Amino acid sequence: MDATLTGSDRPRLARHVRLTFDRTRQRQILLHPETVVVLNGSGADILELCDGRHTVAEIVAELGARYQTVPDDEVRRFLTRLVARRCVELAHG
Repeated sequence: MDATLTGSDRPRLARHVRLTFDRTRQRQILLHPETVVVLNGSGADILELCDGRHTVAEIVAELGARYQTVPDDEVRRFLTRLVARRCVELAHG
């Protein structure tokens, strides 16, 4: 799988990965077999939009509307790392 993201790619969580709220930590976590990733607020916001319908460009725009400034390259780096870890899959647009 090519991990190079374009604005038209549509990321989604891999089937074996779940995004959920951990009451003990009071934070969103990413559950991957034998791994738990505790997310910061922006990471959780990005992943909530990774539904296979939103494009990378739409995710950046949505977060920009919420927070006024969202560096496109930071969103892309975050998603690229999760693609490499097989937590996120891309439908190339």
